[in-house]
Amino acid sequence: LMNHGITAGGVDNDQLGAGMGDFIEKYIFPGGELMHVGAVLHDMAGAGLEMVDTENLRPHYARTLWAWSDALEARLAEAESILAEEAGAERGAKALRAYRLYLAGSAMGFERGWLALHQMLAIRPDGSTDTGALPGAQSAYPFQRG
Repeated sequence: LMNHGITAGGVDNDQLGAGMGDFIEKYIFPGGELMHVGAVLHDMAGAGLEMVDTENLRPHYARTLWAWSDALEARLAEAESILAEEAGAERGAKALRAYRLYLAGSAMGFERGWLALHQMLAIRPDGSTDTGALPGAQSAYPFQRG
């Protein structure tokens, strides 16, 4: 299993900084939920999976979001025109404002550590300690990123 997802930056986060959580809940991802990577790994283990590799891409995603934000700002008039044609002028302008705030605010959230982006690789052990690339591994996973 490869789980690639945005996670909460802290174990006890009940809100993102600067009110971002309320904004995202209302305008971007209604019903969304951010869990800490520890909770995700706990649930994966409870389902019988073993985590074999985890990587936090938080600083990379902050840069990615700033790049997306800059690209949108560079073509703002074009984006406004497309959204107006697709959804009407008022709804298009509202959506554009929301996504401008979302991209910049999320980039800041990743920079500040309020959000993280984890890739977690897990396997289901087969129980055999004498098969696979590494004795005792209980899977065919090679246990090296290369």
